[in-house]
Amino acid sequence: MKKLFSNFRGDLFGGITAGIVALPLALAFGVSSGLGPSSGLYGAIFISFFAALFGGTSTQISGPTAPMTAVSIVAISGIVATFDGSLEKALPAILTVFLMAGLMQIALGVIGVGKYIKYIPYPVVSGFMTAIGVIILITQILPAVGYYPKEDEDLVNKFKPKAEEIILDNILKEEAGEGILVLEDFKETIKRAESITESNILKEAQTLAKKEASGVFGALKVFPRVLKNINWLELMLALATIIIIYGFKRITTLIPSALVALLVVSAVAYFFNLPYIAIQEIPSGFPQPNLNIFTEFKIGSVTPYIFTAFTLALLGAIDSLLTSVVADNMTKTKHKPNKELVGQGIGNSIAAIFGGIPGAGATIRTVVNINAGGKTKLSGMIAGILLLLVMLSLAPIASKIPAAVLAGILITVGIGVMDYKGLKAIPSLPKDITLGPLKLSSEVIIMFIVLILSSTWDLIYAVGIGLIISSLMFMKKMGDLTAERSDVKTLETEKAWADEKDFPQNLREEVFIKHLKGPLFFGTTSDFQALADQIPTTASTVIIRMDRMQYIDQSGLYALEDVMLDLSKSNITVLFVDLLKQPRYMMERVDIIPDLIPEDHIFKNFDACLQWVKENVKEKS
Repeated sequence: MKKLFSNFRGDLFGGITAGIVALPLALAFGVSSGLGPSSGLYGAIFISFFAALFGGTSTQISGPTAPMTAVSIVAISGIVATFDGSLEKALPAILTVFLMAGLMQIALGVIGVGKYIKYIPYPVVSGFMTAIGVIILITQILPAVGYYPKEDEDLVNKFKPKAEEIILDNILKEEAGEGILVLEDFKETIKRAESITESNILKEAQTLAKKEASGVFGALKVFPRVLKNINWLELMLALATIIIIYGFKRITTLIPSALVALLVVSAVAYFFNLPYIAIQEIPSGFPQPNLNIFTEFKIGSVTPYIFTAFTLALLGAIDSLLTSVVADNMTKTKHKPNKELVGQGIGNSIAAIFGGIPGAGATIRTVVNINAGGKTKLSGMIAGILLLLVMLSLAPIASKIPAAVLAGILITVGIGVMDYKGLKAIPSLPKDITLGPLKLSSEVIIMFIVLILSSTWDLIYAVGIGLIISSLMFMKKMGDLTAERSDVKTLETEKAWADEKDFPQNLREEVFIKHLKGPLFFGTTSDFQALADQIPTTASTVIIRMDRMQYIDQSGLYALEDVMLDLSKSNITVLFVDLLKQPRYMMERVDIIPDLIPEDHIFKNFDACLQWVKENVKEKS
């Protein structure tokens, strides 16, 4: 406790500053998620406080972030669609998925996955982050110009016939489930159909219109309609917000420009009584837990989204730990990755129970906290408390914020989140793949595959496909590198190592030397298995030098066993030199040692092996 308050003044300023920076972003992310501005605030409050309290990075400020919100939108829209467009009915399932993501993060921390996050390939991360920026930019054009599909009468009217079909289909499904749907009697069906009102049809049609315009493809599809229905006031508010955000940074960075834009543009719109579109009302009072998560839980409603929950957990882990590395570099400290994951998981779990969207460690907010003097966990906790106080005292005022202002803020977030470093590096990356007349870079291919699939199809599957392609390309490269150095040659044709130059001249056709360089794993086994076929009939002994083979996996182990058996059948003696600890342990587990390679055929150095060769190998006449 004493350590927690050791830097109270600095942590107070750091937490307050970070909380101020987080406020407009929390509102914007909440609105864009579809759950409303309060969900963004709840997420920022609970994740910031509890991730700081239980996490492993002293200066980390957590809350909703662009990547986490983008994936959340996918989950929210998918679940709402399965509940006939009713957010109220879908909310328990949505929050359950968010809760599952938090619990998965805790599990990742407990089992020690934190130290492996760094192995996510950079092209996958780069393509994903750029895609997040593209998604935010394109989807926020609609609210930035005041276009809302559910309010476009012409578009909604086009979906009314489809809406009637869906409503009737739902009636038939309900009756089938109740066991009262029979061919002989449609009286109940007719009765229920007659109770359908124009309001029911309109509501369903509005849901279909909103779904039609969702995502990147949806926004582009309705773009011609957007151009015909621009609300010039909303567009001016959004542009003013963007101009202030970028312009105020040139004056000073001491005050968050997004907050300045939020206050200035909102004040002008409100006090001049402009007919703008406001955000949803933010409820006042302390956040209440949504116990429907537990009382209305149905495993079937969340089973299709288990992978989505895992993606949120993994993405939050990556996002948070990358920010932790930035914090370490600035403060010259060392974070605890697994503890950080546990803290993030606790924060996301509690936020979900109170209706908040999931989040992660936020780089900009963390940097602001450190620069303002934050050094301990207290700073993150203060940031959460500040946001809670703002919500309790200013909720009615915050509910007057123009929706276009938050759209403008998100557009600048979308521009900022793109990975310009990765994009600028594209021309200089090595072209290591040949496709016909074209030479391309595998890194660039992976980046664009993830970027395109994330933007136009599905964020979750795009990352998975990117990881698979990266792994396959890595295995191919490792296999090629190993194959280049794995040919079995006589001492006459192979470049001998320094200690092999004095090898007896008369035994150079009987003894062959194999240099194993690098790991023997599933990506290199096919090349290694060609070893037995490379040994000519003149050979009686093969020396395998293993001091540069640090690792062997199960695939490599069985490939080695097959080669040893083939050489044994050909009456060729195999000698191991400089066998390292991990490969030896693996060979002993499957009895390659001593069944195929006896202990007296394993040598600590080449000199000892050479002595054995001189004493036991005879020149063939």
